[in-house]
Amino acid sequence: MLSLQQDLDVLYASESAIHAAAIESIAAEAFGPGRFVRAAERVREQQPHDPSLSLVAFLHGDVVGSVRQTRVRIGETPVLMLGPLAVRPLFKKRGIGRELMARAARRAAEAGERAIFLVGDRAYYEPLGYRPLPVGSVRMPGPVDERRILGLELVPGALQGASGAVLPRR
Repeated sequence: MLSLQQDLDVLYASESAIHAAAIESIAAEAFGPGRFVRAAERVREQQPHDPSLSLVAFLHGDVVGSVRQTRVRIGETPVLMLGPLAVRPLFKKRGIGRELMARAARRAAEAGERAIFLVGDRAYYEPLGYRPLPVGSVRMPGPVDERRILGLELVPGALQGASGAVLPRR
């Protein structure tokens, strides 16, 4: 039996500059104009995402989903900040977002990264291996519900003791 994602014949690739307009359109659909006031957006203003660690999902040549990763640090601990993850509404709940997440984690590990963090819905991300980081340990550059700050260790213990402001890597 084929999964819905397999039935869709989705292809995944590294993000490139030619995908920027489609990714912006998907983010606008998913998050609306409020996305620009989020704390995670303040981080991305300080440090652009890394296209080599970011992915797009294609269906029949059209970008239908994307995930971006940004090289930052929590205090002195180097991490990736994942986000935004977005899938066009018509293609949600078909495994595309989860596949983008899995591929992003593999790509990060292959690049020698040790941990990923994000701000997101625990019900969605915890089944993917993300765990809440201790409340008060991560200072974002703007208001954020600290219960939504989650981390994924690609190397066991990589987030142990991680605390401080989220800043660009040196």
